[in-house]
Amino acid sequence: MSATSPVTTEWTAAELADRLDRPQPLMMLDVRNRDEFDAWTLEGRHAVPTLNVPYFEMLERGAQDDMGESVREFFSAVMPDALPRDRTVLAVCAKGGTSDLVALELRRMGFDAVNLAGGMEAWARYYRARTVVEGADLAIEQVGRPARGCLSYVVVSGGSAVVIDPLRHVDPYLEVVHRRGARITAVVDTHAHADHVSGGPRLARETGARYWLHPFDAVHPFDLLPARLAFEYLCDGQRLTVGDAALRVVHVPGHTLGNTALVLEGRYLLSGDTIFLRSVARPDLGGRSDAWAPLHADSLRRLLELPDATLVLPGHASSAAEADDSGVFAAPLGRLRRENPELRRVAEDRDAFVQHLLRHPLQVPPQYVQIKRVNAGLAEAGEEQSFELEIGKNVCGLSASHASPAA
Repeated sequence: MSATSPVTTEWTAAELADRLDRPQPLMMLDVRNRDEFDAWTLEGRHAVPTLNVPYFEMLERGAQDDMGESVREFFSAVMPDALPRDRTVLAVCAKGGTSDLVALELRRMGFDAVNLAGGMEAWARYYRARTVVEGADLAIEQVGRPARGCLSYVVVSGGSAVVIDPLRHVDPYLEVVHRRGARITAVVDTHAHADHVSGGPRLARETGARYWLHPFDAVHPFDLLPARLAFEYLCDGQRLTVGDAALRVVHVPGHTLGNTALVLEGRYLLSGDTIFLRSVARPDLGGRSDAWAPLHADSLRRLLELPDATLVLPGHASSAAEADDSGVFAAPLGRLRRENPELRRVAEDRDAFVQHLLRHPLQVPPQYVQIKRVNAGLAEAGEEQSFELEIGKNVCGLSASHASPAA
């Protein structure tokens, strides 16, 4: 770096996402408490070395009344070889304040250190859109939230748009349709989500669009209370139109009782929480795995009847490495038949697959029960509470609950 070059002191979440997409010399220093770090951390398409040193440990083992001196003493005397000098060190904390001070002291020690502006809260709120299909009569954009591994979609045709599985923050979807000069006419939740607060009802209210959900998912699976929200009924075989294109609804119970998938123009499968690229969805998040696992197996086998050329657009990604070179998470169904071990398993032996699902049950995360209440209109959650409920990586995939090569 030349003497006249400005010193980069921080990266935004968007800048970080771009850097995580390509291999480069980088190391992360996460100064959050260990339980926060264990719950979730930064991940990219390429592995990045990460060191978790809670800030309070630096203070306890350094000069407790001087933060700067504590950081300098810790990385000079306690862990002198922990940080590299041949690559950028990214300092991370919850909100970006503490890590900014740590990065400042590291730069004073001669390290190339930068801070994640806004910390993990900013990362949690970062979305990015990737074009999947760009045609004269049809466009599909995949709107992802890297911190959660959640994927949603905007389908545009003839000046109309349908948004599928929108996440909590609605601005990214409004930006996509505004950029394309379209109007949202329908919002669809393929199922009652457990891992994140849905933006579907809010987006429908703000745009005047119709909000669609299968009625079986309008009952909370634990409380057995009916939803308190306005929605249109999805049903198997139904056709939803968006401009000149059509979406066919396929009821595929198993992950939830009202779980659905959408087949667009016979060529694209918006699979929601059924088929993922390296695994499949779990059947136990509603607390009824004994009843739902056989349904899930039958639903997956039904989807496997679609043509090999069908492009699968999943509702979740277990790893950023699953994306293609353009950053899109998608794959032809024929390839997934060969490469997805859970799809091979269910195709070969339905009953053995059901037993596989039931063999290693896990406790449902308590926050998932509450998120389902919020998504059913049975409870309210502001921005801060929603953020707390959504902390951590989603565990809707089977690989989160089973020892599987799909992990």
